[in-house]
Amino acid sequence: MSGKMLVNGNEAVALAALDCHVDLGCGYPGTPSSEILDEFARLGGSAEWAPNEKCALEVGIGVALANGRSLITMKHVGLNVAADPLFTIAYSGTPGGLVVVTADDPGMASSQNEQDNRRYAVSAGVPMFEPSDSQECYDFLIEAFRLADKFRSPVLFRMTTRVCHSKCVLDRTGNGLPPRKAEYVRDPRSNVMVPAFAKLAHRRLRADLAAMAALNEKGGWNKVIRKSSELGIITSGISYQHVREAAPEASILKLGFTWPLPQKLIRDFVSGVKRCIVVDEGDNFLADNINAMGIPVEGKAEEFRFGELNVGRVRKLLAGDTTPEPPPAPGKPPQLCVGCPHRKTFEALRDLDCTVSGDIGCYTLGVMPPFNAIHSCVCMGASVTVGLGLRKMLPEAEARKVVSVIGDSTFLHTGINGIVEMVYNRPATGHVVIILDNRTTAMTGLQENPATGRKLDHTPAPAVSLEKIVEGIGVEHVDVIDTTAENDRFKELLKERLSSNDISVIIARRPCILAAAKAKSYEVKK
Repeated sequence: MSGKMLVNGNEAVALAALDCHVDLGCGYPGTPSSEILDEFARLGGSAEWAPNEKCALEVGIGVALANGRSLITMKHVGLNVAADPLFTIAYSGTPGGLVVVTADDPGMASSQNEQDNRRYAVSAGVPMFEPSDSQECYDFLIEAFRLADKFRSPVLFRMTTRVCHSKCVLDRTGNGLPPRKAEYVRDPRSNVMVPAFAKLAHRRLRADLAAMAALNEKGGWNKVIRKSSELGIITSGISYQHVREAAPEASILKLGFTWPLPQKLIRDFVSGVKRCIVVDEGDNFLADNINAMGIPVEGKAEEFRFGELNVGRVRKLLAGDTTPEPPPAPGKPPQLCVGCPHRKTFEALRDLDCTVSGDIGCYTLGVMPPFNAIHSCVCMGASVTVGLGLRKMLPEAEARKVVSVIGDSTFLHTGINGIVEMVYNRPATGHVVIILDNRTTAMTGLQENPATGRKLDHTPAPAVSLEKIVEGIGVEHVDVIDTTAENDRFKELLKERLSSNDISVIIARRPCILAAAKAKSYEVKK
């Protein structure tokens, strides 16, 4: 199919994946990337949710080693989890195409940090595209797979919140790529990174990056708009849209293939203007790397590293105006849904004055009034292990108040190793972990996970048993309870487990009210 349509960036990526005959889309849901695989599956593509991003990338590597194309999706912090395989597969490469979408979240609309994942392209030594709108999401994804085919290299596809979720007109050309035939060629020298082979692979990687940089000089991924000789702006991603409106008189070099950078193109552009400033969201990534080439450009002031840019902020940036920006208008703080099954759990933790090591998910909102019942939150899976550290350091009376709280999807993502740590290196006072099992991955949009009994497209699948996992690891007490219907019994159970020196897991199981309604519709469709 071809023609014009109004779509957001995530939908455009899904359409391009379909037109590239991607054999498998795999990822872990995380805002702002979640809709890509949902849409790809809706369009008829093969897609699945993995337990975490590392698993997703490794499955995608397997597909690409068998000469297939795979699209791996995650939000920015997910790439931290997947970094281990990314760095090594950059050395070995794959015969099939492998593209990794990292959806960054400047401004932290739904994240614990606003890290700039463009740094990963440099560190891992992989090429990177940065689309600025839905059309480029479509076009550049096709180009990313072409590049992956040409160099056998994984390609990083860096999107940001506004690109993912903003809609614009897409001209779907249908000029994708033909399907690939499954084939596995045993090639240990390329695919087994023992030191002798890895040393050769590292040299090959650097040679390929040099060839890609040369290709970037003449490729059609960058755009030069020559106007004023007084002011030139180098930009990328969504910032390009803001720059066009904020400074219509300026000459612009808009970079789409942002690693490795086209040095000659940049040098020629900068030499044609009296003043050149770089405008991009996040770190001074482009300015730092361009200045490192010996090409003098201005980076943005420190205050513009924080949050998303917009037209007004870009005007201030270009004017060198660093006066404090007005605080954002107060909004309604996020809170747990009125009928959320987690509410009674947090009420009990608050009333018992527990020190709660929290985790990533909608239940992180237990930190908000009226509960005030989350006291630390680092990253997915950390609630268990941080809680263990607290138990080992605090005096006994305080240690006995420590509880780790984690969701069902997050437990399967990276919480299992924490249970292994708890059994193997148990604190003297034992420990209590509460798994808040609401039968969905709620915060990112009610996606399925390995414990729900349904696949990404909501068709039936084997359900992983949380209780069997923790029992098999060796947890002494495993209790399953509905903390809403049996709240008094839950409080007494929690007191009992906290007073012992045993290790305990309490599974607080009650479906999310929003997910339960959707689950009924899936059953009707069957």
